[in-house]
Amino acid sequence: MTDSRPPRPQPGAAQELVDTLTGFVEDLRARGIVVGPSNLIDAGQAMEVLDLLDRNSLREGLAATLLSDHLHRDTFDLCFELWFPLGHTARAGALAVPRTADGEVDVEALREMTADILADDEARADGRFDQLVAAIVNEVGQYDSARGESYSVYQAMSAISPQTLIARIAAAMAAGMPREDGERAGTDALTRRAARDATLQLRAAVETEVQRRMSALRGRDEVAAYAVPKLPEQIDFFSANPQDMAKLRRTIDPIARLLAAKLEFRRRRNNRGAVDIRSTLRASMSTGGVPIELRHRKPRPGKPELVVICDVSGSVSGFSSFTLQLVYALRQQFSNVRVFAFVDTVDEVTDYFDRSNADDQFGERMTTMLREARISTRGGHSDYGHMLRGFVENYLDSLTHRGALLILGDARNNYALSSVDSLAVLRERVRNAYWLNPERRENWDTGDSIAGRYGEVIDMYECRNAEQLGRVIANLLPV
Repeated sequence: MTDSRPPRPQPGAAQELVDTLTGFVEDLRARGIVVGPSNLIDAGQAMEVLDLLDRNSLREGLAATLLSDHLHRDTFDLCFELWFPLGHTARAGALAVPRTADGEVDVEALREMTADILADDEARADGRFDQLVAAIVNEVGQYDSARGESYSVYQAMSAISPQTLIARIAAAMAAGMPREDGERAGTDALTRRAARDATLQLRAAVETEVQRRMSALRGRDEVAAYAVPKLPEQIDFFSANPQDMAKLRRTIDPIARLLAAKLEFRRRRNNRGAVDIRSTLRASMSTGGVPIELRHRKPRPGKPELVVICDVSGSVSGFSSFTLQLVYALRQQFSNVRVFAFVDTVDEVTDYFDRSNADDQFGERMTTMLREARISTRGGHSDYGHMLRGFVENYLDSLTHRGALLILGDARNNYALSSVDSLAVLRERVRNAYWLNPERRENWDTGDSIAGRYGEVIDMYECRNAEQLGRVIANLLPV
């Protein structure tokens, strides 16, 4: 009877494999991915039964045992490619690259060959796709830099010309698809969509191949510093692009659930009334007047109110939008939530966000608010001083002693009047008041920032990313 299990590595190779796995896990931990000792043990046991030559199975097995948050998968996958690299030398020479009479790469013929392979569903199974990626990087992605041999994703993909490639892949797919009369338009749309997906897969594979090769040339740490993306919750609001913001928004629900649990725990822990002195002394008569057992007054449960004032100018709009959506995900923890927005003039915008509870409509409601609300009347530049004076004049009654005030903004006032005295008036009206600033603390009070002046009146906290924001809100919001 034959043994179908994968061959076990030799002792020396086994130790190297253990070192690689532990180094990989330490790298994940350093990037903020929580991996416990039991996860590491599970991963080691999984590697005993997985076919180590099947990288897809190995990747999925390690992901299943080491990851607890699917939002961390992008970071995990790129770290995996650097710690468990696939050799490229043999694959690069396994595919014959078309050349011109003088020995140069025939780029036009290479595009045709690329389109044919990407249009073939069996290309991944028989290894031609991997060979194609290695050949593209080797032949048209290589260049000589000041530090020697290097590889470029941009150079490789520019030579292949993705836009031209999409049309050729679609044509190759359509040529092999039987169609009946009347199905042409729908089939063309499907093949073009499939062609775009295939091109995106090619680009992702080329990026991975370039990172592998650069890792072999420059070292894993140097490549990881720029190639491995941050976890979504660690992306700075100021540096986030649209793709990053899409990742950030997917973290809102998990963060909101965690914060809601923490706030509920704090509420239950604090759900005891003040010590009732008279009842305690009366009960102490049985112990000779020693108040051994404290008696408490009946608690008065109630949820606090929350007022949010947010700067929605261009520089901090991403931060404000994310924080507002997070606050609304937590609104069941408060008896009432009122939202005020401003660029240079403050206006209440609560109704824009109370119209619907659908999270997928939040961006649309944000856009409508920016277009319709009276938040910019003085040139469109942030003016915190004018906002504070306007809030005192028009909305001061929205603040009560049982409520909390949350101000969102970078405190960059474009050299206008600060109106610190107006901020002091707001602070005196509420029990809790906090200012969340998305800028790095070392940038406060530089240029037109007056964060220090406002920080003398209200507690100001750095909230550069979702991780910091969640931690601050969990510790500060009243219960």
